[in-house]
Amino acid sequence: MSDPSATYHISSAIIVTMPDMQERVVDSLAKMPNVEVYAREAGKIVVVIEGTSTGMLGESLSRISLLEGVVAANMVFEHVETQGGIGHDRRTDAA
Repeated sequence: MSDPSATYHISSAIIVTMPDMQERVVDSLAKMPNVEVYAREAGKIVVVIEGTSTGMLGESLSRISLLEGVVAANMVFEHVETQGGIGHDRRTDAA
């Protein structure tokens, strides 16, 4: 049985790359666990990072910032769910 108080973290981040290095960075991101490339255009990449703690997300973002061709890697949003709340249809936006 899983712990109903366990947390699950989801974050979005913007990665800014040197324009000629964007595809190389995207390829590297695709190989990283718990990181998904959501969009990319003109040297900017939007990623979603998932994990079990804020520290895990920060560690992934730190690894991303060290990739060759990355100029900046900034977390934009973080959402936390508890195991007991996952699967419930709850809105998390302000609308």
